[in-house]
Amino acid sequence: MKLTEMSKAQLAQFKEQVQGEYDKFKTQNLKLNMARGKPSAEQLDLTEGLLSAVTKNSDCYAEDGTDCRNYGGLDGLPEAKKLFAPMLGVAPEELIVCGNSSLNIMYDTIAKFMLFGTGDGEKPWKDCGKIKWLCPVPGYDRHFLVTEKMGFEMINIPMDENGPDMDMIEKLCAEDESIKGIWCVPMYANPTGITYSDEVVKRFAAMKPKAPDFKIFWDNAYCIHHLTDTPDSLLNILDECEKAGNPDRVYLFASTSKITYSGAGVAMLASSAKNVEYIKSMLNAQTIGYDKLNQLRHVRFFKDYEGLVQHMDKHRQVIAPKFSVVLDALESEIAPLGIGEWKKPNGGYFISFDALDGCAKRICELCKEAGVVLTGAGATYPYGKDPHDSNIRIAPTYPPVHELELAVKLFTVAVKLASAEKLLEK
Repeated sequence: MKLTEMSKAQLAQFKEQVQGEYDKFKTQNLKLNMARGKPSAEQLDLTEGLLSAVTKNSDCYAEDGTDCRNYGGLDGLPEAKKLFAPMLGVAPEELIVCGNSSLNIMYDTIAKFMLFGTGDGEKPWKDCGKIKWLCPVPGYDRHFLVTEKMGFEMINIPMDENGPDMDMIEKLCAEDESIKGIWCVPMYANPTGITYSDEVVKRFAAMKPKAPDFKIFWDNAYCIHHLTDTPDSLLNILDECEKAGNPDRVYLFASTSKITYSGAGVAMLASSAKNVEYIKSMLNAQTIGYDKLNQLRHVRFFKDYEGLVQHMDKHRQVIAPKFSVVLDALESEIAPLGIGEWKKPNGGYFISFDALDGCAKRICELCKEAGVVLTGAGATYPYGKDPHDSNIRIAPTYPPVHELELAVKLFTVAVKLASAEKLLEK
């Protein structure tokens, strides 16, 4: 029976039973962490060969003779561009290969636009008064933190199975020149796992914002993080912007942070030729070049794009069973009770769980008290404020399977207990 169909007496009996299960968990002194989408040690071990890909001085030369131990190479090694360009569906000359963090590049790019403008002939954003930014929700908390720190006013944009609400986006942008950009995780979105439809991508490319310097920040972080043999596909936004006559509208970002080593990967930025030259003109005052030895290690380790794809299949073999553990538990324990909704993602790093309204904070609190740390309720919304207090981002990748099984069991018990408490309040 669904909890919403139970009488008060039945709910009270159900709550008492679940409370007993929860109290048993509290006696186990668990210390489990599912707070962030980190690769597991087993995944990191897949990349051990990266450490020996360059071992001596004579190995430190790029294909064009560049000594990677020395200065230079502002926009990345040519062979690194050739390796990573297919990942984002761009030409090598449309790509800049940077340091280890794509989040750092996103922050840095917005900071450049604040100080110097976007290169479209408009004034720097710092001189534009109040800046507004669109945020598809639920979304990535680190994105929201960047624009919050910049002082932008963030506007929630609802998501469905096709992507963000384009009617709302088009209307807002057409009316308000202070809206300067939008965050997008277009493939296996964080945390919902959905991939933007072709129609959504085309509408992004063709939209007519009032701000001439409106920019799309297209964080394709999970573009090759597939979980099945039938992966999603994503229309190429850069191509669509070119076709629509808006070639300079979008900036693409990605990294190997969940492919090789999270703290020592390679990040990249891609855009139109004009935008790439503009960013390089400012990078020239910022750095003499990123870590070319690390770029070279990645090239030597993967050899080519096909090697990168094969490596990601090894990741899939490690993490797909973990997603199954969580999804199976939700299906068996929560679905029959009608107290939560979720989608089975084809890729990415997360499962987005929607509890009954008003229950997310309580669920996270119950889990924490019993020894399982989750991403905080509200984190998937700007300012940490989920208007429904319902969304929880589940990150299955980091714990070993035996710990994950225990953690998700506790999670389902917490969902049941919080739901019963909420329904008994009515």
